Amino acid sequence: MIRGVVVVVLLSLLSLGTGVTGWTADDQGSRLTIVSPAQGAVIKGDSVEVRYRLSKGTEATHIHCYVDGEYQKGFKGVVKGLARGSHEIKLVAASHDHDALGVEAVVSIEVE
Repeated sequence: MIRGVVVVVLLSLLSLGTGVTGWTADDQGSRLTIVSPAQGAVIKGDSVEVRYRLSKGTEATHIHCYVDGEYQKGFKGVVKGLARGSHEIKLVAASHDHDALGVEAVVSIEVE
């Protein structure tokens, strides 16, 4: 438990000033970080590229993407068809069987 807390604190300190917008880690070594868009970014147009880093650990094999709570089937790194207004993009690490692992990263954006 203490080891996990120490890792989280160290990663938090290392991510300062790197543009990292959100991340979590788990006991199996999985870690997920949204690199872009930045928290509060203003997007022009109706699509946004979502760049992320996934350290897979022992369980994670891929991510699932949700926009405003809705699963984005076939997500390939770009969210399309965004209406004007505020949106929440959440990435969730998943296992080979598509089970969510509790490792997630969230960013809120504004579409003009």
